[in-house]
Order: sequence, then C-alpha cells, then structure tokens
Amino acid sequence: MPGVTISIAEAAAEIAAHSERELEALVAVSTPSGDLTGAEEALAVCAALLPPEAQIERAECSTPGGAPDLLARLAGTGSRRLLLLGHIDTVIAHEAHSPMRRDGERLYGPGTADMKGGVVLALGVARALAAAPQDLAELAVLIVTDEEWRTVPFGHVERFAGYDACLCFEAGERTPEGAEGVVVRRKAAGTLRVNAFGRSAHSGSAPDHGRNALLALAGLAGELAQFHAPTGPERLSVVPTVMRSGDALNVVPAAGRLMLDLRADRLGAFGPVRDAVPSERDGVRFEPELLREWPGMDSRGATEGLLAGATARLGRTIAPVSRGGASDASHFAAAIPLTVDGLGPRGGGAHTPGEFVTAASLQERAEVALAVAVAVLAGV
Repeated sequence: MPGVTISIAEAAAEIAAHSERELEALVAVSTPSGDLTGAEEALAVCAALLPPEAQIERAECSTPGGAPDLLARLAGTGSRRLLLLGHIDTVIAHEAHSPMRRDGERLYGPGTADMKGGVVLALGVARALAAAPQDLAELAVLIVTDEEWRTVPFGHVERFAGYDACLCFEAGERTPEGAEGVVVRRKAAGTLRVNAFGRSAHSGSAPDHGRNALLALAGLAGELAQFHAPTGPERLSVVPTVMRSGDALNVVPAAGRLMLDLRADRLGAFGPVRDAVPSERDGVRFEPELLREWPGMDSRGATEGLLAGATARLGRTIAPVSRGGASDASHFAAAIPLTVDGLGPRGGGAHTPGEFVTAASLQERAEVALAVAVAVLAGV
C-alpha cells in the first residue's frame, strides 16, 4: 500500500525480540504513584529504550510535586504528526512489589498490563518509526508519572492540539469474535469525596454525647450506591471504594471521609449524586466535593476509516471497542479526533497482585499498533 515504507511484520518481530526483557527491566522498578525515586528510575529505563536521535525533555507533571513527565520528540520530512502516550506509575505499593515472573505464557508483575507492557510497545513503535523519518513530520512520545492518582487538570493537551493522531497503549483485548480490539470509547470518570464532621465522646461512659461520623458515612454510602445504574440511560456506576473514620477503640469517631468512584457516559451525570449528599444528618455535617473529573471519549466516527485502513494493512480485523476504565487518552480525544487507545498487550488482573500480560500478545499487539500508526502516517 502506498505512502509508508515500514514493514509491519518485520518491525513487530524486532519489537517482540526485545520486549520481554525490556518489560522485565521496567517492572523491576517499583513505581507507585507519587514516588519520585521510582519514577525517575523507570523513566531512565524508558529514555534508554528510545531511539538515539530522540530529543528528550522533562515536562512539568500535572500533579504538583510529581516527578516530571518524559517527553521525547523526533523530526522527519513527512507531513503527519503522531503522539504515542503512556504512563509508568502503578497502584501497587512498594511493600507489595515483586519482580516480573513467567508462568507458562503469562508474564506476571505489577504494572505489566497497566501499563508498563504498553509503554514497552510504545517505545518499540517509536524506534520503528524513527527508522523511516521520511514517513512522518514529527513523532512525540509522552510518558507521564501520575495517571493513576491525578485529581487536577491534565496539563499536556494544549501542546499537542493539532496533531494528526494520538495512540495510547493501555492494555489491549480481543473481541468476542476474536478480532483485535482497540478502544475508541470510554466513560467519563470522577471521584466523589465526602468529608464528615461530628463530635467525639467517650464510647463507654458517654456514647450518646458524641455524633458518630463513621455511622453517618456508612449510611450515606448505602444511599448513594442506590444511584448505581450501569445499564441505565447514562450508564452510571456509583461504587463506594474507601471509608476512613476513627482513631481510637474507645472514642466516638468525630470525623471521617468517604470516597466513591463514579463512571458515566458524560460528566454531567455525576452532579445529581453529589447533590444528593445532605448538609447534615444526626448532628454530623457533610462536605461533598467532586474530584478527578475526567472527560469521556468517543472517537468511533472519527476513527472508522483509520481502523479500516489499519485492518487492510494488518490482514486481520482491528475492531473498535468500548471500555469503562479511565485513561489519559480521554483528555486528548477532544483536541485530537483520531485518538485510539488499548494498543498495549493483552492481559488481566490490573491493580491486583495477579496482574499479567500474555507473552504472545507482545508481538501481536505490536503489529496492531504499527498497522494503526502506518495508516495514520499514510493519511488513511
């Protein structure tokens, strides 16, 4: 097919030849969100795996105090600009970290699926594209350090507005029909935090003199969970995830905090949940606040021709899929209509001790990512 000189099969085989060892090196570094030392070490690994001609800078992290993000750029003589996107932070704490291990065809380890496996493929795709500078005008690789816990606005969208495409490497999947799935639709995501303020008292001698923040929050959690309607018109999910209250065994808890994870087709669906929190109940005052409001993503229409072109180049079907989990791709979708996510390897168990990717999918998904990238650069 015209326009681009990269061989998808050869480039994917080259990526796969190194990907398992590269993933092992990246997983070996413990990188819970907010850990500066781990982030610096992991980004040093990423920098070493970039094409040698890449111009590397450290961009300010969206989260104040976070380790600077890694931004690499390569210039070419073509006409199209492409962004490859990933993150190296995980939700696994240092004490739960373990090195990568292989069990059959599965590669287990913290962040293998979410999303160090995807980062390894993104870096491999960057090396492949760098070998054909005549096919692109500019290639940018952005690896951020705060995706898993960011509650502030994402700071990188403006600098990439006008790019031709954004490819994000969250974990991949197959459709029920066996096609290679890539994510073109995601729900909006938000976090509802409710702080509670009651009154302490001795729980033995004067329990009724207190105003129990723990009980008030427990009741509120059940009430707000009634908004959960994932099959409803907004596809709204409301899941209480964290509740903390109390400091001593014999004291009525005077304060506490409840966190709820919210997902829906649009951000506006979260307002009624927040507004359902009363100002006070049984002498306990509530203060609700919506945090981490991430937009939804719907690039189905914009990417239809792109996926058809990528399918023709790959020789097997690349199908659009939807996913409920949040991603930095959602932030770029409004500014870069050709935004495609889920280009990483297939796996499972994200955010759990059993997280894994399948070894065979490293090459298979490299082929998918390259097919989509080649279609972008060919203008298809």
